[in-house]
Amino acid sequence: MKHSLILFFTFAMALSIQAQSSEKAKEILDQVSSKTKAYQTIKADFSFAMENLQEEINEIYEGKIVLKGNKYKVSLMDVDSYYDGTALYTHMIDAEEVNVSEPDPGDEETLNPATIFTIYEKGYTFNYIGEGTADGKSCHEIDLYPENRDKPFSRIKLLILKDELQLYSLRQVGKDGNNYTIVVKSMQTNDSVDDKAFTFDTAANPDVDVIDMR
Repeated sequence: MKHSLILFFTFAMALSIQAQSSEKAKEILDQVSSKTKAYQTIKADFSFAMENLQEEINEIYEGKIVLKGNKYKVSLMDVDSYYDGTALYTHMIDAEEVNVSEPDPGDEETLNPATIFTIYEKGYTFNYIGEGTADGKSCHEIDLYPENRDKPFSRIKLLILKDELQLYSLRQVGKDGNNYTIVVKSMQTNDSVDDKAFTFDTAANPDVDVIDMR
């Protein structure tokens, strides 16, 4: 009987600690989300890493992103992606080709750059891991776990800059051994950005084939 009581109180304490950890994680993420949504625009330089230890793959690429509301432009791996809020223009520079499509808003498998700062708001539970450092700056470490167990990844690890309340990095841990990491290297906010920046300019690129897949 005594042993059962000890197990019960140990389990109850573990649940209490987990609940407090989840509440702290949500409090921090809410602050990051609120601050980010207040920006009119965001420009950021980032690195994107693909890693598979078993296959000895470790590739790092540099990229740029511009955000304005739900519109974005991403430049990464010789591909420019433009989203004007309705259509997605994928410009494969070396192939001199642009594919135009309408992304499915319900497709949760695709990491939408426009929602990267608010990814936790839907479909995840979270856990506050603790404080650490990144690039010499204090960070909060938070893990996100997908509620849908069929996802191809087991968790997403976020590092949040403590003083700036700004995303430093996002690491997606894949079930197949493929891990993807985004590190925000610099960020500018509230610069003036014309909406034309989020649409591929066909007139300025007459030699590029445009394939409308809508």
